[in-house]
Amino acid sequence: MDEDHERIVECTTPNFNGIISVMDPSRSWAARWLRIGKFVPGVYTLAVSEALPEDLQNLCEDERVQYVPPKRI
Repeated sequence: MDEDHERIVECTTPNFNGIISVMDPSRSWAARWLRIGKFVPGVYTLAVSEALPEDLQNLCEDERVQYVPPKRI
C-alpha cells in the first residue's frame, strides 16, 4: 500500500471511535484483552463505523485474517 494512494483511501476512514497505542503487544494486558497481543506495535482503533469493500473482505478471508464488520446501530 506504500505507493498506492487509491488503496490507502479504500482501507482507511476518519469514522472511528477510540484508539489504543501498543508498544509491546506481547506484554500489554490491554492488547491481550483486545486480542491484538500478536499484532505489531502501533496505533489501533477500537471501533470502525464503515465496512471494508467486499473485495477487501474477500482478501481478508483468503489470507485467513478475521474480519469483523462494524455493528449497525
